Amino acid sequence: MLSRVAESIYWMSRQMERAENLARFLEVTLNLTLDQADSLVDPWEPLVQVTGDTEWFVEKYGVPTQQSVVNFLAFDLEYHSSMLTCLRAARENAKSVREMLSSEAFEQINEFYHFVSDSSATQITDPTAAFFDSVRDYSLLWSGILDSTMAHDMRWHFANVGRLLERADKTSRILDVKYFNLLPNVTDVGTAIDDLQWSTLLLAISGFEAYRREHHLVNIEKVVAFFLFHQAFPRSVRSCVAGAHWSLTEIEAKSNSDEPGEAIQHIATLQHRLTESNVKEVIAGGMHQFIDLVQLELNQIGESLTYDYFNAPRPS
Repeated sequence: MLSRVAESIYWMSRQMERAENLARFLEVTLNLTLDQADSLVDPWEPLVQVTGDTEWFVEKYGVPTQQSVVNFLAFDLEYHSSMLTCLRAARENAKSVREMLSSEAFEQINEFYHFVSDSSATQITDPTAAFFDSVRDYSLLWSGILDSTMAHDMRWHFANVGRLLERADKTSRILDVKYFNLLPNVTDVGTAIDDLQWSTLLLAISGFEAYRREHHLVNIEKVVAFFLFHQAFPRSVRSCVAGAHWSLTEIEAKSNSDEPGEAIQHIATLQHRLTESNVKEVIAGGMHQFIDLVQLELNQIGESLTYDYFNAPRPS
């Protein structure tokens, strides 16, 4: 398999997943603004912080508002990770490997991109949760089409690695920002305000119903454990890393390399950390520091992939 093909498929899948996650965050934030009083915490600035590009945002937009954040995250073609930019890049990557994809998968990406592009003018000025819900449905449909119409060979495994690494990164980021920024003050811990915000975060990863089937009440430790360490929920960090590890193992087995790549070693280390960590110890020892470490390791895995499989020159 050509490294160029593997790289295009990996980034196509990662960019599609990123667009979906941004739609999820915007949708639940729009719903949150309807459920809470105006005097409570502003939910828009944390969404900018999730990106890690706050400086870029402030330089262009200034103070975060609903309209500026929606434009920034969803439709700004100058921002490298907006939803529309990601979909455009995913579409270009799909074009470059069209013969490797099913016709249904390519057509879904194309239709998805045009839906968002055609809707951008009205949604910047008057964003609706229904629009972002439709974006999520487009992405879920594409993911299902990819899994159902593509042989689960090396091509699919590269797509799966991209999808799951991006999902793990976004799940950890939204949890990190909530823990430090969304709660107005310490006196709100355990109140209806706190429960509403944690429930909203669970909705952002489509995990509210799955969480409530296991736990009757919203509890911070249990929610953190659900986000980070749940074995079976497909958007938990641990589940995403385990799935990406499996796909990388399959890729390694078929690559006929003499030695294992750096990416498989990094992801095995991260999977071990997530398997052995305890939520009480993580919170007591500093959850922000733990998530920072997880994100650093996710970045190392992504960088190592470029050296192991995509023919990028290793730094001297």
